[in-house]
Amino acid sequence: MMQPPIQTVRTYLDRLHASDTAGLIATFEDDGVVHSPFLGSLPAGEFFQKLAQASRRSVITLIDLFVSVQTSSVVRVAAYFRYDWTLSDGRTVDFSCVDVFSFRPGSARIHEMQIVYDTHPLREQVGDKYAPDR
Repeated sequence: MMQPPIQTVRTYLDRLHASDTAGLIATFEDDGVVHSPFLGSLPAGEFFQKLAQASRRSVITLIDLFVSVQTSSVVRVAAYFRYDWTLSDGRTVDFSCVDVFSFRPGSARIHEMQIVYDTHPLREQVGDKYAPDR
């Protein structure tokens, strides 16, 4: 039996909390995409590799989960959570965000994820931690 999309999102959040890059990528379809305020749209594998390079630790505190009630060909789940992020240089930042996950009909793997948060305070604190090392 296929796990429901909301369980995939719970698994995703657990793996984000554990800094499990391979596990995060495995929650996505092979052609899965992440839409990020910092990086734009990237294949999931590329996005999570960049996140791993920029991060030392992630603490995820789930606030709530929401499941779409719209009748369409796409199933959506939104996760609202607090992200306590330790950067690769040891600095810490925290913020609340919402990740919106889209699933193809009949699939338990994520097709797209839209990350939503206010980047202004975060950019003031840390700059662009996803930029390549120079």
